[in-house]
Amino acid sequence: MVTEIEIKKNSLYETDYLQWIETTVEKLRSQDYSNVDWENLIEEIESMGRSDRKSFKSNLIVVLIHLLKWQFQPELRSGSWAGSIVEHRRRITDDIEDSPSLKPYLEEVLDKCYLAAIKQASAETGLALALFPQLCPYTSTEVLDGNFMPN
Repeated sequence: MVTEIEIKKNSLYETDYLQWIETTVEKLRSQDYSNVDWENLIEEIESMGRSDRKSFKSNLIVVLIHLLKWQFQPELRSGSWAGSIVEHRRRITDDIEDSPSLKPYLEEVLDKCYLAAIKQASAETGLALALFPQLCPYTSTEVLDGNFMPN
């Protein structure tokens, strides 16, 4: 049986997300745990973790794409590519500083992100997919190293 409190919790979550957040924070601070919308709160926390990891992988793919373009199209190297590498390395480094558990995650997803990067690099450059190494030629240390640029 759904109670009136549960209906209110769900309707606030669905109708005014910001107010739901503010209300939830207020209830947690005042330790009013029995009136916290736990189901939606847990879902939101899980979603935050997924979103952070998705953003992390996206930044990693951008770095890899530009490293590949830098390496395989040296005649087209630009400040834009270099700037993108610097920016996305910074984002990855910031993420790891905020959440050190992302460091082993980098190792876990590097190869998968590399496969996505070679597909996009091929599409962006017009170079054949077979031209790119099928295994990532860069270590995670190189990917994050502000002084590393492939030749």
